[in-house]
Amino acid sequence: MDIKPKKTKNLTAAQKQKLNKAGGWLGKIFTVLFILAFIVLISFNWITDYIWMGSVGYQDSYMTILTSKLMLGVVGFILFAIFTYMTLSWIRNVYVGHFTAGQLPPFINNKKQSRLLTLVIAIIVGLLGSVLVQGVGWEPWLKFLNYESFGVKDPHFDRDVSFYMFVLPFIEFVLSIVLGLAIFFFLVEIGFYSVYNMYRMNRKAQMHMGITLAIIGILLAFQHVLEPFRSLLTNQVNVVQESVVHGLSYTDDVVNNPASYVMAGVALLGTIWVIAALFRGRWKSMIAPIILYIAVGVLAQGASMIVQNFVVSPNEFSKESPYLEENLSMTRTAYDLDNMTEDQHPGADSLDQSMVERNQDTINNVRINDARPILSVYNQLQTFRTYYEFNDIDIDRYNVDGEYEQVFLGARELNTEDLPSQAKTWVNQNLRYTHGYGISMSNVNEITPQGQPEYMVENLPPEGKPEVERPQVYFGEEDYDSVIVNSGVEEFDYPAGDENMSNTFEADSGVPLSGINRALFAINEGSFRMFVSDQVTGDSKILQTRNIMDRVERIAPFLTYDEDPYIFIREDGTMDWMIDAYVTEENYPYSEPYSEDNSYIRNSVKVTVDAYTGEVDFYAVNPEEPLLRTYQQIFPDLFTEKVPEDVKSHFRYPIDLFKIQAQMYQTYHMTNLEVFYNREDYWEIPTEKYFNEDITMEPYYVTMRLPEAEEEEFVLMTPFTPRNRQNMIAWMGVRNDGEHYGEKVVYEFPKQENVYGPQQIENRINQDSNISQQLNLWSQGGSEVIRGNLLVLPIEDTVLYAEPVYIESSNETSLPEVKQVIVAYQDQIVMEPTFDKALEVLLSRIDPEVEAPEEGGEDSQGEGQSSGLETNETLQEISDLFGQYQQQMSDGNYEEAGRIMEEIQSKLQSSQNSGGAGQQNPENQNNGGNDGSSEGENSSDSSGEE
Repeated sequence: MDIKPKKTKNLTAAQKQKLNKAGGWLGKIFTVLFILAFIVLISFNWITDYIWMGSVGYQDSYMTILTSKLMLGVVGFILFAIFTYMTLSWIRNVYVGHFTAGQLPPFINNKKQSRLLTLVIAIIVGLLGSVLVQGVGWEPWLKFLNYESFGVKDPHFDRDVSFYMFVLPFIEFVLSIVLGLAIFFFLVEIGFYSVYNMYRMNRKAQMHMGITLAIIGILLAFQHVLEPFRSLLTNQVNVVQESVVHGLSYTDDVVNNPASYVMAGVALLGTIWVIAALFRGRWKSMIAPIILYIAVGVLAQGASMIVQNFVVSPNEFSKESPYLEENLSMTRTAYDLDNMTEDQHPGADSLDQSMVERNQDTINNVRINDARPILSVYNQLQTFRTYYEFNDIDIDRYNVDGEYEQVFLGARELNTEDLPSQAKTWVNQNLRYTHGYGISMSNVNEITPQGQPEYMVENLPPEGKPEVERPQVYFGEEDYDSVIVNSGVEEFDYPAGDENMSNTFEADSGVPLSGINRALFAINEGSFRMFVSDQVTGDSKILQTRNIMDRVERIAPFLTYDEDPYIFIREDGTMDWMIDAYVTEENYPYSEPYSEDNSYIRNSVKVTVDAYTGEVDFYAVNPEEPLLRTYQQIFPDLFTEKVPEDVKSHFRYPIDLFKIQAQMYQTYHMTNLEVFYNREDYWEIPTEKYFNEDITMEPYYVTMRLPEAEEEEFVLMTPFTPRNRQNMIAWMGVRNDGEHYGEKVVYEFPKQENVYGPQQIENRINQDSNISQQLNLWSQGGSEVIRGNLLVLPIEDTVLYAEPVYIESSNETSLPEVKQVIVAYQDQIVMEPTFDKALEVLLSRIDPEVEAPEEGGEDSQGEGQSSGLETNETLQEISDLFGQYQQQMSDGNYEEAGRIMEEIQSKLQSSQNSGGAGQQNPENQNNGGNDGSSEGENSSDSSGEE
């Protein structure tokens, strides 16, 4: 223990000097290495992102965002670091001049050490400021520099809407950053100068605090000057009250805005007072302007409450009328409700055979299947292997052999989480199982005798029309990990009997894993195997960000994306995903927000992602829209205005946007100001029954011919009911095809007549004795009745209703099957095995020229009665047999179950005059069995190195 000190004592002065010099060099080297490591760490993701963005063709957009962040980061760093250094240096100088050397810690007296410490603190604060400024400010800054005018001015200050959307937010951002920084430094100064009451005795300390206070006072005054502009963006009139007007109100105009200018003056005068008192040493008088400032603020709030309570509230409509008018007008403009075509719909009792024949395409495309149960059917009958999965079922339309067809379709995606455990090797999950395969497509209006969808495209490889030429799905909705293609391992394509077919990725997309890329992306993926595996060659590529939502958000994070992308087949047989992108913004004056502070939305961009290559295209479909034009100024190479026809033909008006517009239209359809104020004609979205619950109806796509239109088209629609009433008051639709895309229509029903609303139809179905008996029968014995979407179908000047009825047994392999279709019209309700049969029975009741169908039509007795069972005794017998049937199915005794089902069918046929009692077909009860047979994968499926 004593050896080391002795050796140190024996060192000569030259040796000590060399040792100190070496230590200094080591310290400098360590500092440089630390800084380099920090730079590499923060720039590593920038490098890999730059390479990836280059692989998808959007490097310029990435560099625009990155350079703006870097520039703002530098500005933020300089601002925070310099002011921190100046503040701390000033405080040190005050301390050194105020105290003796013996009263201060040594590091403060040592100029070199104190400067180094101040510099370190300034750098740390500067880095925090850099992160804050660039993280929040890059988008407001770019919009501020590139904004386009809206051509719409607010009625009060006569400023263009762009001022509120782009200029005001950036000014407020800068103001809040600088004001927050000034207040922070002032608190630091108070802390340091409170020692021994230095702020009372030291002139430099007083000057320091005075300058900071002056900055704070000027910034506060500036904030108050901006507050009147803010009054156009909110309905808050004081801390506890809201106005009936969203935007400028009477109280804002008369009290709050003038008070803001008074507060600005008080802030400036108070700042001068405080600084003067500080320099004179009258620290007690410094409190007076602060108290005055608070008092004026409290008085302003009090005056606002008094005016709101005693002037506005007793005469609210007369006082707020001018402001309500602007609220109504600007909100309609913000949500594009001004372009709504409004008309009357008679809801007449005019349905007959000739009307049906005139609207045959509408009738042929009535959606009998429901997307919710059909997802389960697709996943049981069309996956074929446990690792395939249909994530979603979409609805679209195609021209097939000259016929306009509305269809359901879904992509068969790959989910490696469902691979057998022995097959979850690194090679299988990263090199072999790289993609899903194909789609399934079915008619919305056709079902098999077993109640299953009638497929247009099915199986592996895809069979049917429209033809799929490139069925591989490398990019989709699943939570995909990265994969490596063109490796030394054959990629699994699809199963074919006892063998598996292979595929080689042939697109130019992906990041080549040659040169330094391999090391960079191995680190990026956290995969040492990628770096050392001999299966990864110079020709290999990595496909990153394969989830399509993550992909588009990574490229263009400033857009808002619809939650329901959908796949479609292009004319050349390739498959693309379509994603609706919205430009959204806060601060549209007088506009009521639809969510949080968002008060403006447009679907100005459609995005497609190639399911095979991952190529992403951003189509500017509303190039005249000002917010999109602003983004085009910022990112000139991001958007494409020319849209291919085979992409345009699959545009769907997005449900999310339609729901927002319908939500706003519930109130803002009232153009009479007094009616609008009283909310006398407020509309609601009706409810429907799904399973056994009443849920709010979702908008739905239908194929129909609008009044005065020449042919059927794809329409997104929703019905409305009055507040607290169930009758239908109107329906709102938007067109989706051709040059009429995006045209919105509203048809109002007569207020003096009752037109059945969806929930009224649901209630009448429940009250129909024969229908309710059959539904109760089917819900026994472990089965469940699923009531599908109730569709409101406007046909010319009348309205028809249709609802599918599914039955699903409790067996895990059972499938929901369409067993009956309910059709309602006026006071008539019919339930039959098919829509055509139900419509035929319905027409026989309401049209004297239509003969009753041979089976089931004659004995559908009574108004609103469907064909039913004759006696409760027969019902009980069938119910008991059905329970036995379900038990045999659960036990796997399919032969006995089939015999019981034949007995049920026999009893139904003998007891029902209608042949459509909805028997379940035993042959279909285990249709999901083929999925179970694939549990044991081929040994080749799970091969590969560990």
